[in-house]
Amino acid sequence: MSERVDADGLAGPPRGVKAHPLLRRRYLLPFALVLPIVLYEGLLIVYPIVQGIFGSFTRIELASSAATTWVGWDNYERMFSDPAFWKVIRVTLLFTGLVIVVALTVGLLTALLFNRPFRFRPFARGMLMMPWAIPEVPVVMIFIWILSPQFGVVNILARMLPGVTKNPQWLQVPELAMGWMVLISSWKAFPFYSLVILAALQAIPQELYESARVDGANRLQLFWNITFPGIGSTLELLVVLAAIFSFKQFTIIFLMTGGGPSGTTETIVIRIFNTAFRFYDYSYATALGVAGFVVSLAVALVFIMMQVRRAGDSA
Repeated sequence: MSERVDADGLAGPPRGVKAHPLLRRRYLLPFALVLPIVLYEGLLIVYPIVQGIFGSFTRIELASSAATTWVGWDNYERMFSDPAFWKVIRVTLLFTGLVIVVALTVGLLTALLFNRPFRFRPFARGMLMMPWAIPEVPVVMIFIWILSPQFGVVNILARMLPGVTKNPQWLQVPELAMGWMVLISSWKAFPFYSLVILAALQAIPQELYESARVDGANRLQLFWNITFPGIGSTLELLVVLAAIFSFKQFTIIFLMTGGGPSGTTETIVIRIFNTAFRFYDYSYATALGVAGFVVSLAVALVFIMMQVRRAGDSA
């Protein structure tokens, strides 16, 4: 009888011979290790997604004892014909795009700064992570105090500018409210992006910079030809993460403006919450949730395609 050889090149028992219990445990170990993850994903992620998609095709009346009614595409027809939905999508895309640009730009600049040696750099790096480490609710409380029309620090500084005679209502003016939501969300998120970019910068071999300097390359050429290609894949990943994180941002916007004024800061997650828990329209809220899920999935698929293309180019 011939021996079987497994994927690791190790000989197994001959065919037709029962394996030893220790060998059976060895082959079952990978499945045992994966099982908790599969159960977690299935019960807490896949099952709620399936339930949400199913609920978007029904009429849910939680306040009554009436049975759930199948309504087909009615919720989606209502959603696509609702001008408020398209306004929410525009606000969400604007907010997401601005946060990506601001947070990643600041994260890149600070990473380049902290990649250079200077005195007290370890302490400065620790202080850099403070905004990311602070929970969102204390962040909101701090900025509500800073932006207070009566005694806010920002108003005190604004009154020093020529032509400013009144305290600006930072969170009541539509353009200013959106700007502050972007700034606060970027301030909260950029340390994480900076840390990841810094790790990518330190992985670039210094010999490349030394050779380029010998050939007469200046700082801009070093960045464009060595640094940027070296962190390109990291930046692609961070763009996707920033898009997903900002797309689902809820706490900061909800606690500071609630989606106002006049819906100018109402993103899709705020709209879903208001629809479900203020207007108790659960069926329409699930349809909005499915729309948000599809957009997030599309962003993730774009990243996967970019990674596949990059792998194909490097092969």
